[in-house]
Amino acid sequence: MTDAVILMAGVGSRLGSNALAKPLVPIGGRPLITYVFEALEKAGVRTIHAILGATAEPLTAELRPLLPAGVQLNPIFNPDWQKQNGVSVLCAEPHVRQPFFLTMGDHLFEFALLEALLAEPNRDGVSLAVDRKIESVFDLDDATKVQTDGDHIVAIGKTLADYDAIDTGVFLCSPALFAYLQRARRADDCSLSDGIRLMAVDKRVRAVDIGAAWWQDVDTPEMLEQAERESARLGREPGRTRPQVGVTGQH
Repeated sequence: MTDAVILMAGVGSRLGSNALAKPLVPIGGRPLITYVFEALEKAGVRTIHAILGATAEPLTAELRPLLPAGVQLNPIFNPDWQKQNGVSVLCAEPHVRQPFFLTMGDHLFEFALLEALLAEPNRDGVSLAVDRKIESVFDLDDATKVQTDGDHIVAIGKTLADYDAIDTGVFLCSPALFAYLQRARRADDCSLSDGIRLMAVDKRVRAVDIGAAWWQDVDTPEMLEQAERESARLGREPGRTRPQVGVTGQH
C-alpha cells in the first residue's frame, strides 16, 4: 500500500486551538499529524495526498518537515473546502489509481487499525475500521455510527438509532469509491458517508473490527484532553511493517 489520502481542509473552529490547523495541534509534545504520518509510513505508504483548504500554503510549509524519511507529500487544494468532506475526497480522484488508505487529519489511531485493514482488503470496495467497544467511545453523541450485518456495513450516520459499531475514520479504499461519491453529489456537494451508504447497498463496504486497539477523534477541547491522556499508547505500540501488500482495485 503506497498511497494515503488525508482530509485536512477544515478550519477546526470547534477545537478553539491557537494552532494553524488541527493537524498541528500538539499532543504528547508534538503535532498530532506526526503520529498519523508515522503509522502510515510503517504500513508502507510512500505518498500522502493531503487535501487542504483555506490555510493550504502555510499548512503545506508546516507539514513537509514533519514527514518521515522516504515519504512524499502531494498537497491538493480543495477550492470548495467549506462543503462536506466527500468533496474533499473527490479532489484526490485524479491522483490515485490504486488502493489507498483514507483517514482524517484530526484522528489519532494505533498502527493496529492499519494492520487490521491490510489483513482484510476489499479488492473492489471499501474496508472501514470500526470500533465495537461502544461503551468506551469518548463523546458518543458526536461519533458516526455504523450498523453491520456480519462483516458488511448496511447503514452509517451520526443520527443512527440502531447501530452496533462506531466509524473510526480510517479506511482502506479501492478507487471505486470515487464513482459512488460522484453519484451521491447533490447540488455539487456530498459527504463521505453519502458515498459509503451507496456502496453499502451494493454490499461493497466491509466492517473490520479493530478489537482492543485505540483511536480518538480530536474535534473539541474535551476530545483533545482525552487524546493527551491516552497519547502514550502511540509511543509504545510495537507494530509490524507490512509494505506492498497485494491488493488490487478496479481502475
